[in-house]
Amino acid sequence: QVQLVESGGGLVQPGGSLRPSCAASGRIFSINSMGWYRQAPDQQRELVASITRGGSTNYADSLKGRFTISRDNAKNTVYLQMNRLKPEDTAVYYCNADLAYDTSTYVRLRGESWGQGTQVTVSS
Repeated sequence: QVQLVESGGGLVQPGGSLRPSCAASGRIFSINSMGWYRQAPDQQRELVASITRGGSTNYADSLKGRFTISRDNAKNTVYLQMNRLKPEDTAVYYCNADLAYDTSTYVRLRGESWGQGTQVTVSS
């Protein structure tokens, strides 16, 4: 019923920037929070940043100051501006949304949706 589609990852050199985006679509009633997580090989998935509908943000301490999360509520889209990238930022970045949606039988449900992930590689 709900899909999250990510784009904008890629290969960059250390010190470079990327701005992946994630758009939610489907029979969405409302989206509370949206966020970005990342997962490197053999590591747990970790929170990068999150943002509420009202614009309140939360960042991983190690990333605060380099990464900026934002959203366009009208487009159901969240962005992650990543600056001064480091090799240790290399990971698959996943989009997440906490939302309420309507099923095909018009039952309203609350749940989490995840994107498919976009690869970010920082290397010289």
